[in-house]
Amino acid sequence: MINFNGNITSEANLLIGNRGFLYGDSVFETVKILDGKILFLEDHYFRLMSAMRIVRMEIPMNFTMEYFEEQLLSLATAENLSASSRARISVYRNEGGFYLPKDNNVSFLVTVQPLENSVYRIEKEEYEVELYKDFVVAKHLLSTTKSSNRMINVTGSIFADENGYDNCLLINDDKNVIEALNGNLFMLMGNKLITPPISEGCLNGVMRKQILTLAKKIETIEVEETPISPFDLQKADELFITNVIRGIQPITKYRKKEYETKTAKDLLLRLNAQIRLS
Repeated sequence: MINFNGNITSEANLLIGNRGFLYGDSVFETVKILDGKILFLEDHYFRLMSAMRIVRMEIPMNFTMEYFEEQLLSLATAENLSASSRARISVYRNEGGFYLPKDNNVSFLVTVQPLENSVYRIEKEEYEVELYKDFVVAKHLLSTTKSSNRMINVTGSIFADENGYDNCLLINDDKNVIEALNGNLFMLMGNKLITPPISEGCLNGVMRKQILTLAKKIETIEVEETPISPFDLQKADELFITNVIRGIQPITKYRKKEYETKTAKDLLLRLNAQIRLS
């Protein structure tokens, strides 16, 4: 079942002229639904609105936060997945034209999948990463949005799988490390928790925002948004990845360097506690 433009149906109705398929002319949000609620609803909604504005899509007048919430939850309820699931809403320009669209009006499609775990937990105790250097991420506004053009993430994932890594870290055109294939990157060095600023070209992550807020409440940690070089990785005490579906995933090995996981696990406990109280 899908939600296509507000109608729950079993037919995808995606025609050959779909611009998301033809040109990657699409933006999306993936959310976690827990006990009938969308976690971090407001952050997801405003990030989607921002992405639509950046790519010059016409935002429908009825596309309010309440409407956004309703479209995601209605499908989860219809599929009996409102207790714990991931839902994705893809917004794409209507068919017509070539690179230049006939107009900027949009359609949307919602899909939903079950999640095994309702609360966040460490999914893998051993987690090894490597740099992915075949392609770089450009330092511009488009890189911070969730568009359907994810070829770097796809080819990087294939590279990681072929070489036995759990994930790869991406670099920008300044050769700084900006994020992982599936989430934002945090690095603990001494008492400093560092993550690259959005200006480096990393995704403007919803979970990134939550972790920054939680970390700033810990008196023993100093939070910084500053560029990370590949050389910094070898000097770090901890590395971890964040995204809204998995929460926090500690990195335990990069090349010959092995890392602690204490701070990542502490933040994960604080994250789950915050969700229970919300």
